[in-house]
Amino acid sequence: MFSSLSTRRGFAGKFASLLAGTGFAGLFAGSAPVAAQSTSSVQKLNYEGKPAGTGFITPLIIHNGVIYIAGQGAHSHDPEGKFAFDIETHTQKVMENVKTLVETGGGAMDSILQLTVYLTKIDDYDGMNKVFKTYFPNGGPARTTVAVAALPGQSLVEINCTAAVVRK
Repeated sequence: MFSSLSTRRGFAGKFASLLAGTGFAGLFAGSAPVAAQSTSSVQKLNYEGKPAGTGFITPLIIHNGVIYIAGQGAHSHDPEGKFAFDIETHTQKVMENVKTLVETGGGAMDSILQLTVYLTKIDDYDGMNKVFKTYFPNGGPARTTVAVAALPGQSLVEINCTAAVVRK
């Protein structure tokens, strides 16, 4: 750490990080510090695109042209779960939920920037990919896939993502 501070470039980088973290960088750039900016542009929406209310999980948030989608499992927006218990069916249900929320937020599947995929069994990786790639014929977003012990509602897969707003 100290060796990076001994060069001008290292010092400037650390100093810029410090200024950005405290909000002082805006003083030098001629813009307002982040803390002083209005948060009224944060939209918290439900699955239908209406104000989310006071629930502790918000499925869709839009802020500064970025769409944030909460984790979607196969059970999301279908609490009865009357569908086949296989990775292809679960992945399709999840991807349809993600697609609906991204489009509700003003995005498109091609505007998804990053996804995180959670699988209850890493052995389901190939089955998930088989369905996943059908949603991204023009190439997929940045993605991380991890195996977890369990997911809510006995879902085999859960996905959260960020996307860019491409239409209003």
